[in-house]
Amino acid sequence: MKKTTLLLLFLSSLLTISAQSFEQYFCDSTLRLDYIFAGDYQRQDIYLDELSKSNHWYGRRHHLGYLPLEGNGDITVRDQTTGTVIYRHSFSTLFQEWLATAEAKKTRKSFENVFLIPYPKQPVSITIQLKDYHAQVMTSMTHEIDPGDILIRKMVRKEDAPYVTLQQASDTTCCIHIAFVAEGYTAEQMGQYLEDCRTAMESLFGHEPFKQLRDRFNIIALCSPSRDTDVSQPGKDIWLNTSLSSHFDTFYTERYLTTLHLKQLHDWLACTPYEHIIILANTAHYGGGGIYNSYNLSYTRGDKFRPVVVHEFGHSFGGLGDEYPYGDEDPMYFADTETWEPNLTTTTRKPVKWQNLIDEGKVGLVEGGGYLSQGVWRGQEDCRMRTNEYPEFCPVCQQALTKLIDFYTVR
Repeated sequence: MKKTTLLLLFLSSLLTISAQSFEQYFCDSTLRLDYIFAGDYQRQDIYLDELSKSNHWYGRRHHLGYLPLEGNGDITVRDQTTGTVIYRHSFSTLFQEWLATAEAKKTRKSFENVFLIPYPKQPVSITIQLKDYHAQVMTSMTHEIDPGDILIRKMVRKEDAPYVTLQQASDTTCCIHIAFVAEGYTAEQMGQYLEDCRTAMESLFGHEPFKQLRDRFNIIALCSPSRDTDVSQPGKDIWLNTSLSSHFDTFYTERYLTTLHLKQLHDWLACTPYEHIIILANTAHYGGGGIYNSYNLSYTRGDKFRPVVVHEFGHSFGGLGDEYPYGDEDPMYFADTETWEPNLTTTTRKPVKWQNLIDEGKVGLVEGGGYLSQGVWRGQEDCRMRTNEYPEFCPVCQQALTKLIDFYTVR
């Protein structure tokens, strides 16, 4: 038999294995993993909190054993009988950001974290690990899960949180599922919230590569009402009762808007079609936040709403790093460690991550990024990940986002 024929047969068998792997190991359901990450800058611990199940799986069904990006942590799921890796997922967390703060040097704290994986058919072993800013594993935990465990909680839809489909993907079986979530909107303000969702959606799809790949995204708006309008501002002694209990002044930074209540967030979203999350905050106070494969949170009542929500989605979905300097304090990037973020680099040695774009004369190496004025390089002078005023993602970010979208949607 000719080598070409053998190669085609081999490739065909690989494709067959890939196509069958999801059905071989997983059901069309979601297993929600709730963890507590705790500790301080010297010692970190991981604790399993709770397991939950909901109908249908809205993540990828291919490339199951590969990570889209490295992230600051990852989950590896193995078949317990054979040890075969059957799913991997990467992420970043507020806990890891907090470890670089002054508070972490004198206080031990805990943070909620929630991850979604496809529901296994047979018992599995799960390893979760967290990395430091030198890409070294600082703590990890391995535990086993029996999918037949009677204490795995069955999730149900919240009756007071309907959702609206804003856009349906051309192929809902192989797409990227995004859910908007309301924060600081009362029940009477849901009309305004839906209008804000559509504004945010159109802003996102006004940027490449999202514009040309729009049909690969399925988008819903979850109507999660708050008792109070606006969101909490601890610096002004304003504390409100909102659906996600978010607040500004995260890590004592005035414009850093986050929620620490991730279980609350995912309880609202239970049994809806979602994987990536955009939270819209009904406030005029400028700010936001985005954590890779966790959520994006943006203010809405200001003229920078559109660029901010897109910028934060660059973080939460694309794993893109900030390209601006910010005082050169508490560094997160070091010369001895290459960044995992695809739009930043700590080396000028060839080939750099975007060498193909440099060779084509589209970008170069511009020093400054990742909050540092020196020692970190970006692709060009300005970008959506650097300023609100620049109208688009730079070619480096566009290339990275395209690769990521293909990872999720090309079988």
